[in-house]
Amino acid sequence: MEWITAINPATEEIIKKYRPDSTSVIQKKLKAGAHAFSSWKQTSFEERSRILRNAASILRNRKQVYAELMAIEMGKPIAQGRSEIEKCAWACEYYAQEAERMLKPIEVQTDATRSFVVFEPLGLILAIMPWNFPFWQVFRFLAPHLMAGNTAVLKHASNVPGCALAIEEIMREAGIPDGVFQTLMVGSAEVKNLIAHPAIAAVTLTGSTEAGKAVARQAGAYLKKTVLELGGSDPYVVLADADINLAVDICVNSRLINSGQSCIAAKRFIVVQEVLPAFTERFVARMQEKKWGDPFDESVDIGPMARVDLRNQLHRQVMRSVQAGARCLIGGKIPQQKGAFYPPTVLTKVKKGMPAFDEELFGPVAAIIAARDEAEAIRLANDSSFGLGAAVFTRDLQKGERIAAHELQAGNCFVNALVKSDPRLPFGGIKSSGYGRELGLFGIHEFVNIKTVYIA
Repeated sequence: MEWITAINPATEEIIKKYRPDSTSVIQKKLKAGAHAFSSWKQTSFEERSRILRNAASILRNRKQVYAELMAIEMGKPIAQGRSEIEKCAWACEYYAQEAERMLKPIEVQTDATRSFVVFEPLGLILAIMPWNFPFWQVFRFLAPHLMAGNTAVLKHASNVPGCALAIEEIMREAGIPDGVFQTLMVGSAEVKNLIAHPAIAAVTLTGSTEAGKAVARQAGAYLKKTVLELGGSDPYVVLADADINLAVDICVNSRLINSGQSCIAAKRFIVVQEVLPAFTERFVARMQEKKWGDPFDESVDIGPMARVDLRNQLHRQVMRSVQAGARCLIGGKIPQQKGAFYPPTVLTKVKKGMPAFDEELFGPVAAIIAARDEAEAIRLANDSSFGLGAAVFTRDLQKGERIAAHELQAGNCFVNALVKSDPRLPFGGIKSSGYGRELGLFGIHEFVNIKTVYIA
């Protein structure tokens, strides 16, 4: 039996070992989730809303506790952890208020006496979630889809088991009926069997592109609906007329969110030649100002990466990029101390074919890429297998809107702002960044049967 082990990435010490669920326990939980669906789908919106609002209150009342849990299990700086919990509470309250409206039947005029569309829940949904935002990733799935009448089981990342169990406890204390939401204590090897189980109606995954491909293959074999939010190599395009100080501030903050471990963190900074020297100088200076260290220190901007093996993988990507011709201006060295730490790192002279251009760098490493002009900057931005987020910086808002709306190839395009998720807006990617949407009106419709009703 392989225990599920939580390890503090700042100290490399074992926090706690958890016994994985046995086959019989897994079967019992799946059966309970499928059974609970029959009553939960008939529960009123008012009652579902009450439970989600209770969850929001619990989250806010214990946000320091949960922030500390994230800090110790995956290294999130404590202030960022509190912000994550606030965002979870917001999502719960938003869907508690808006879900009934979003799922209201739509009348359609046809030859029938009456014809309309209704939105019916699908059943028990398997959520496979990552460690980087261990509360937010779960609640941005849970809030809309519980409100839609689905039940859910969570297979969380194996390095944040305490977070997974805390979320189950929150929902139980909020008043969720037995079986409506449950955490499965299982490793990745069990996912294939979970997808195949007849109790599972659909699957959502947030994770790497390779994990998404595997889940899509497995779910496809059983014709089960999937939503996949995968990796990204988000380009931020800085044009000649950009406010450079604003662009630098936003670009640095976006690159270092969650210690750089975010699918929608800025990763490639594509800067037109005219402003490249000024941007690079100020960008490096701001990166050097950022403090890294103990995630429990309120003044720290960058904690450890979530695991030592992930830190080492990032360093190899940096070294391979440098060997291919990139120049490392700051950082790029593994600190001589315990913990999965990696310093803020800036690479310049980055080109196609280097890991810093082609791959997702999941950590505090920025790649600055030169472009001759606006047209080349947009071409370089789109020259990627990924398509999750993108941003453009320009003082000409009309031009920025045109580029964001029609020229950048990504699911989320922002002007003079960092890419972020918002419960009111759909979120997701294209190309190797996945398919389907979370959040907003479109997100809540992903796991429902959009049913036509025709009355002659």
